[in-house]
Amino acid sequence: MTENAIEITGLTKTYRASGRSPAKEALKGIDLSIPRGSIFGLLGPNGAGKSTLINILAGLVVKDAGQVTIWGFDQDVNPRQSRAAIGVMPQEPHLDPFFSPRGSLEVQAGLYGVPKSQRRTDKILELIGLTDKADAYARSLSGGMRRRLLLGKALVHSPRILVLDEPTAGVDIELRNMLWQNVRRLNEEGMTIILTTHYLEEAEAMCDEIAIINHGQVITRDTTANLLARLDRKTMVIHPETAAALPPLPNGVTGERRDDGALVFSYATKVTPAEAILAAVRAAGISIRDVKTEEAHLEDVFLSLTSSRETA
Repeated sequence: MTENAIEITGLTKTYRASGRSPAKEALKGIDLSIPRGSIFGLLGPNGAGKSTLINILAGLVVKDAGQVTIWGFDQDVNPRQSRAAIGVMPQEPHLDPFFSPRGSLEVQAGLYGVPKSQRRTDKILELIGLTDKADAYARSLSGGMRRRLLLGKALVHSPRILVLDEPTAGVDIELRNMLWQNVRRLNEEGMTIILTTHYLEEAEAMCDEIAIINHGQVITRDTTANLLARLDRKTMVIHPETAAALPPLPNGVTGERRDDGALVFSYATKVTPAEAILAAVRAAGISIRDVKTEEAHLEDVFLSLTSSRETA
């Protein structure tokens, strides 16, 4: 058995021209492997091909070429087994308003052929925090509750892999924290998680590895720590004791004075040591009340990679 939950080779998909819209090459030979037991981020700007890739994994879109293996099952050879190995929490909440959460989970389990004796409806309702709403109409649920119900529906057949497509879009902080607690618990139990999100701080906090897709191609794939290390820049924020102007700075260092009086410096750690900036500040006669440094964030890496791709 392979160590990868998902293996993708040479995956392509082109949508035909329709009306005035030209043909759209959504995926251009994607090669990607996702390790078992990981929390894997799949990031990219709108229109990059993420949704097409997810829909192919879920069996909702037919690929043009390439091979997709899910939990050891070739999607073309064993479509039923490969589909049963994956659960997808979609971005848009499509729910029957006349079903209760309990009814929705039971119907979904039936569609996957889960015998009644093996269904985990009550356990899932408890996991997603909807036990007290188990028999209410879905139309009476709040937006956050509906998103939690989508998570429950993705779990009814005990998939090995869970895909979360923008799971916290429009969700308040409390529900977001509950979702991430549940995701971490599922991952600790051995489930592989694939996450797409526009909240890059979530990917930074949650993901072991990240692949960035742009224009239908994987432009980079690495551990989250290694991606962050690619930007060799830090920011130093100095709060002076009294109002002060920017001092003369070493070459390669940029600075600005914020409205609150803080002096903010950006520098490359391989070129300029932090002590050089502190020395320049002290040489200008500025007394330091507080100082802190900030590392690069995933958003900086994302923008750097996708912007360079746009201009290439």
